[in-house]
Amino acid sequence: MQVLHPALILLTSSGPARIPLSMLVIFASAKLLADVFERVGQPGIVGEIIAGVLVGPSVLGWLAPNDFLTALAELGAMFLLFRVGLEVKSSDLLKVGGTATLVAAVGVIVPFVLGTGILLLWRAPVNEAIFVGASMVATSVGITARVLAGRGLLHLISSRIILAAAVIDDVMGLLVLAAVSSITRGRLNWLDLGLTALLATGFTVVVGKWGTATARRVVPHVEAKLRVGEAPFAFAMCLLFALSLLAIYAGVAAIVGAFLAGMALAESVPRRVHDLAQGVSELLVPFFLAGIGLRVDLSAFRQTSTAVLAAVIIAAAIVSKLIGCGLGALKLGRTEAFRIGMGMVPRGEVGMVVAQLGLTMGMISQNIYGVVVFMSVATTVIAPFLLKIAYRGIGQEWSVEQDEVANIA
Repeated sequence: MQVLHPALILLTSSGPARIPLSMLVIFASAKLLADVFERVGQPGIVGEIIAGVLVGPSVLGWLAPNDFLTALAELGAMFLLFRVGLEVKSSDLLKVGGTATLVAAVGVIVPFVLGTGILLLWRAPVNEAIFVGASMVATSVGITARVLAGRGLLHLISSRIILAAAVIDDVMGLLVLAAVSSITRGRLNWLDLGLTALLATGFTVVVGKWGTATARRVVPHVEAKLRVGEAPFAFAMCLLFALSLLAIYAGVAAIVGAFLAGMALAESVPRRVHDLAQGVSELLVPFFLAGIGLRVDLSAFRQTSTAVLAAVIIAAAIVSKLIGCGLGALKLGRTEAFRIGMGMVPRGEVGMVVAQLGLTMGMISQNIYGVVVFMSVATTVIAPFLLKIAYRGIGQEWSVEQDEVANIA
């Protein structure tokens, strides 16, 4: 008779110990591995993702993705993007809007074509190939934002273009996914697609352009009228959740609404709000990062052909963003184009969502689902190393070179 370790008994039970033990395992392992990676001069964010792989079903089997951990991960992603938004001025992003739109557009087309083409050459069904192409389209801005914020690089022109392009990328990725889902069902409703595009774009533009001015007028009144403790922070949280909800109704990801909420408040809330948001982020973000690793399924690679396909897809995912987004930013110079291309590489949870939809619809096989999930995690793990190379030697001061590039954008 097999005797389970007490920790495993608690983790597989529905008792009162399940929630605190799950949080302890995820949080402690993520922070421990982050510390180990930082000590050897590597990005701690990679350690947090690998912690999820280790405690997940593929290695130790202590934890599996569930509704509770998924909710914590989603909250972690929202607070991460909210905190990044607090450090960014909307006027700075609007200045690079044209370049960011070009970067996002080319960075969507190239990965989609390359991913679809590889699966067709692999003799996969057309619908399956299209879904793999769609999974390679959207960028997970949370990973890049965490790295850039941690190194104090959010003020650089390339960083602002990456953030703006990632938001636009999310809207375009939504449209690609909607079109792909309709086509694979045998029908394409242009009216629904157009309305979705209009609503998603309108929401992003309106909040991005007028959110800051509105917050400047509202926040002083909130501070003067509310008597609750930490009134500005309470108002910031209400705006965070409200815009995240509206983002979902508009058809884009909740993290886009969270980022826009932070950006709207960036120039009007006191420093105390920044500090409190950072504290909450330090608690929740490890669940977002480790949650990515939890979804890795290494059993899909028992077949050599699947492992080879995964390697090809990962290489294509990196190269397609580097080329596509790099081409869109080429007018800024090769160095900036390279940085922007590298910043758009991670797919994170975005690729997993597309893969899950394809699996649910019966459009992709379990093996291809495993390949897409592994690609999403691999690009997320690789991205911090690529960004470390791309931004080598760049400090926190605005250089003369960056000022010149800003004028071009």
